[in-house]
Amino acid sequence: MVDIAYRTADVDGLKVFYREAGAADAPTLLLLHGFPSSSHMFRELIPLLADQFHIVAPDLPGFGRSDMPAGDDFDYTFEHITDVIDRLTEVLGLERFALYVFDYGAPVGFRIATRHPERISAIVSQNGNAYEDGLSEAWNPVQAYWKEPSAANREAIRMLVQPETTVWQYQHGVPDETRVSPDGYGLDNYYLAREGAHEIQLDLFLDYASNVALYPTFQEYFRTSKPRLLAVWGKNDPFFLPAGAEAFTRDIPEADVRFLDTGHFALETHAAEIAAALRDFLAG
Repeated sequence: MVDIAYRTADVDGLKVFYREAGAADAPTLLLLHGFPSSSHMFRELIPLLADQFHIVAPDLPGFGRSDMPAGDDFDYTFEHITDVIDRLTEVLGLERFALYVFDYGAPVGFRIATRHPERISAIVSQNGNAYEDGLSEAWNPVQAYWKEPSAANREAIRMLVQPETTVWQYQHGVPDETRVSPDGYGLDNYYLAREGAHEIQLDLFLDYASNVALYPTFQEYFRTSKPRLLAVWGKNDPFFLPAGAEAFTRDIPEADVRFLDTGHFALETHAAEIAAALRDFLAG
C-alpha cells in the first residue's frame, strides 16, 4: 500500500488541490494533467513511482477539486494558469523537479521550464505537444475559432465539452475498450457538468492559440537547455500525432521517444508500461 496524501494549498488566495506521495527528500516529479481531467488521471501511476520519487500532482485552476472561480473573477488563460502552478511550486518549496506533462499540462509545464530552466531536472511528455507537426485535423474547428472568435465558431466546438465526447476521448484508439475504466471519464464529466464549466473550457480552447504561438519559444528552450526528455505517447491519439513526439529529436537529438498501442489517455491502459519507461529513463 502506498501512502498518498490529498492536500490543498493556498496560492495567493486560490485553493489548489494536489496529491502528494513519496519521501520528501526523494527526487521530485511534478505531474500535470490535461483536458478535461484532473490529478485523478494519475491514480494508477503514482503508486508505481512513489517508492522512488517525491510526487506532486495538482489540479489546475478550474479543474478537479481546485477552485473554479467565475470567468469574471479569474483570467482563464494558459499564462495565468501557469502563474498559479509556478507559484504553487514555490509555496511547496519545490526547488528542482522533473516534469511529467500531458495535453494541457504540456504548455503549462513548458512555460514553467522556460521561466526556470535551472529548476527542471528532466521532462516526460506523455502526449504533451510542442510542435505544429503534432496537431491533427481534429484541431481544425478549434483553429477556425482562433482565426475568427465568433459566436458561431464557439458553438461549433461546444461538442468538445459534451459527455459523449469525453467518453470518446478515453476510448478512441484503444484496441480493447474494456480496459478503460469508466471512473476517469465519469469523474471528468461530473466536473464538466458544474455551472460555468463549459464556458471556462471554451475560453481555454480559444486561448490554446497562445500555446501554439509559443512553440518556437519552447523549441528554443529545448535547443539551448537540452533537458533530458522522454516522449512516451499513445500512438493512436486523435489530437496529437506521433510526429509531435518524433519532433522533439530535432531540438534534443538524445530524446527518448517511445510509442504505445493506445489512445490519448494512455495511462488508462498502460500505466505499468509508462511507469517502467519513466523509471528506466530517469535512472539512466
